[in-house]
Amino acid sequence: MESYTSAAAAAGSDAAPTDVAPPDPEGDDPAVLAERFEPAGAADLLAWALDRHAGRLALVTSFQAEDMVLLDLAHRLAGGSLDGLLRVVSLDTGRLHGETYELIERVRERFAVDVELIFPDTAAVEALVRHAGPNLFYASPEARRDCCRVRKVEPLARALAPFDAWITGLRRGQSAARQATPKVSPDGDGGRLKLAPIADWSEQRVWRHVREHELPYHPLYDQGYASIGCAPCSRPSRPAEPARAGRWWWEAKDDARECGLHLVGIGDRAPEPPEEARR
Repeated sequence: MESYTSAAAAAGSDAAPTDVAPPDPEGDDPAVLAERFEPAGAADLLAWALDRHAGRLALVTSFQAEDMVLLDLAHRLAGGSLDGLLRVVSLDTGRLHGETYELIERVRERFAVDVELIFPDTAAVEALVRHAGPNLFYASPEARRDCCRVRKVEPLARALAPFDAWITGLRRGQSAARQATPKVSPDGDGGRLKLAPIADWSEQRVWRHVREHELPYHPLYDQGYASIGCAPCSRPSRPAEPARAGRWWWEAKDDARECGLHLVGIGDRAPEPPEEARR
């Protein structure tokens, strides 16, 4: 791991390992790793992951500001090339904003990475739309979760099959449902790890890093969006609203504003669609 820490020290700022960097643990016990890395900086966890899981490590991005920070940190830790170390994976649900595709190209150019777009199963989408219509997500929370399952949860479960660990931009300050997010957790029962290196970062710290390093970011942030997903399911946030209030805003305020990717281990088998949707 010396090569990563040396590169981080040269890069400075958030990419430098902290004084409380834990020793490299033996094994991948999530509880042990979570305890070890809780007081450590994001660079410590990323450096460990790049070293221990090189080539079988994924950064799953929806191109939020948090994801740009993580990609930048990993890029600096790796000395400017992520080849053979980390793969960048993103879900193309078929309902993304046009601006998201523009940002993908900017990310590819800035970090010299191949963004691997993952698509839902065509037959599953056709069955879902034929049964419930293209905008079924407005009908009920259950219908919306069905759409998320087919377009996001199931495709990501397939995409992560070859990986030992994946990195996410979850932060505890994003919503009440995410306040207890550990930095390391098990991803289902298959032994894969889920890593949240900036779980303890504030929104202000995220944007400070974005601006200090002139990172590319989603242009919809400048139009008032605080959380950006599929185009029909995202809107700009209003003053004093929580960050994720603009996601599925038509649902009751006490409903979890989650698509399902972070509610259960993605490594667990995704539930089958309703029988009528499979006809």
